Amino acid sequence: MSPFDTCFAFTLREEGGFTNDPHDPGGATNLGITLATLTHWRGHPCTAEDVRLLTLAEASAIYRALYWHALRCDLLPPGIEAMTFDFGVNAGPHESAVELQQAVGTTIDGVIGPLTALAAKGADRATLIGHLNALHEARYRSRPGFCRYGDGWLARLDRCTDLALHLAASP
Repeated sequence: MSPFDTCFAFTLREEGGFTNDPHDPGGATNLGITLATLTHWRGHPCTAEDVRLLTLAEASAIYRALYWHALRCDLLPPGIEAMTFDFGVNAGPHESAVELQQAVGTTIDGVIGPLTALAAKGADRATLIGHLNALHEARYRSRPGFCRYGDGWLARLDRCTDLALHLAASP
């Protein structure tokens, strides 16, 4: 499997199927794609029913364009791309880019470019994954929904960190 396919499969398992939790600010969500994201992607207003009917193929295209490519995950080392991609899906691409830039010590502008990618490639992967884990945990704990969703967010972060460490250790 390609790095995208590996990360996409992990994120899909974590996101699950259709939900429309009234307490979740994302509202109607399917395969991790919210109503707002689908509306943005399609370029016209969508409904909860459109979200429910979202196909796996369209979800994959959305993840690839709006998260994987937007976060330049193809330029990141194994393991780092998993942490960056999954956090980007869960917290937003800008937030994920900021945290990677903070972790590697590059200028924080919320856009992963060649300098951030180079710094990530030059870092010890396990150490960087640990730093990202700590930053992501702190971000989750600061979110308003932490008391309702925090245990799930932290469990997902632990599983993603395990995947990232496994990928980082692979040749």
